[in-house]
Amino acid sequence: MEIVNHKEEVPLAHYQARFQASDPREIRERLPNAPFDGEAFSLTLLGKEYRISWPAAAVAARDGSEPPLPTQTFLLRYLLEGKEVPWGGGWKTFREMPWGEMYIKPYTGRVLTRAAFTFGTRLEAFRVAAAKMGAVPVAHGDAGFLFDFLGDYRMQILSWAGDEEFPPSAQVLYSDNFAEGFAAEDRVVAGDILISTVKANM
Repeated sequence: MEIVNHKEEVPLAHYQARFQASDPREIRERLPNAPFDGEAFSLTLLGKEYRISWPAAAVAARDGSEPPLPTQTFLLRYLLEGKEVPWGGGWKTFREMPWGEMYIKPYTGRVLTRAAFTFGTRLEAFRVAAAKMGAVPVAHGDAGFLFDFLGDYRMQILSWAGDEEFPPSAQVLYSDNFAEGFAAEDRVVAGDILISTVKANM
């Protein structure tokens, strides 16, 4: 297959090859809440169930929709490197987690600024989309919601509308288990996937 989108297709091909060489027993021991029926693993991301076939490394949504390439790569990375860490009930900003300070500039542009101008300028559409996804309203921001992300990992988007003096703004919070369960780059991708999924429902 000819690679057209190097930014997304090259990483996906890399993790597909790693997954094809993986041992499903090791994955099951590390991720006991990722069911494996002998042919595929099942994971639920933001309320949508995906099947990841082994050893083919094909990622398919149960509803027949085509998963975006970053979502496919993220799920393969989770099966290869992820951990199940219980949620302690607390929340952290990206900056507060390991390596957060180092990645804060790209994170701000890719996640926070994007969230601010995607949701802060269309608060009602954001509320409708979040409700459609089964998110729970929270009492922070002009509009804020808690999303079940993956397994015991949860995320919040808090959005504030702009006015004549200030532009719209946003904050994304991560359940405290993200600090141990995901590498910094995966936390960036998690924020990106969450925003893209909500936007697709607007």
